[in-house]
Amino acid sequence: MSIAQNLLKIKSTLPENVTLVAVSKTKPIPDLMEAYDAGQRIFGENKIQEMAEKWEAMPKDIEWHMIGHVQTNKVKFMGPFVNLIHGVDSSKLLAEINKQAKKNNRIIDCLLQIHIAEEETKFGLDEMELNEILTSKAFEEMKNIRIVGLMGMATFTDNQNQIKKEFTHLKLIFDKLKPLNTNNCQLNTISMGMSGDYKLAIECGSTMVRIGSSIFGGR
Repeated sequence: MSIAQNLLKIKSTLPENVTLVAVSKTKPIPDLMEAYDAGQRIFGENKIQEMAEKWEAMPKDIEWHMIGHVQTNKVKFMGPFVNLIHGVDSSKLLAEINKQAKKNNRIIDCLLQIHIAEEETKFGLDEMELNEILTSKAFEEMKNIRIVGLMGMATFTDNQNQIKKEFTHLKLIFDKLKPLNTNNCQLNTISMGMSGDYKLAIECGSTMVRIGSSIFGGR
């Protein structure tokens, strides 16, 4: 099946309240344009340089999501255009995003990445660190970022019960924080679920799924 057919097939399975991020990392621009021509406007990249090159070359009504682990020193390259940064996992990174957003006279939306997996290899905050950030004076003073939700990645396993437990855990944290409504924190997005587990993620309350290989084919 073509990229366009894959895309439309997946979209037909998604509830209305779920946003599809087409994970286009390592894929050439013509592949992205095929998805674009089929109506896709949100693309996820995990390398800032590559994302910036695609942003330069492609239509300007695209929303670019940074879905990979972000190094603080690279934030400036996406400051002018990034729409949503998925993997914010430290107050230091948040401060840098705020600084670069201010330089570009923008407010940049962010998701805080929560460590829900049993694997050590995944990045993310635990609940204590999360609360520390959200209640800190420094956070209160950040006027150029907006926390719009949480993101989490499940353990890489075939054990559906474990994945479900991790997704449910993220949803619980989200529900606890949801009442927190300040200028720079309005939670409406739970980003969890990828090609292999997005249906389960949606059942557990995900409102944003990141799908790559099922649209663009394997790497």
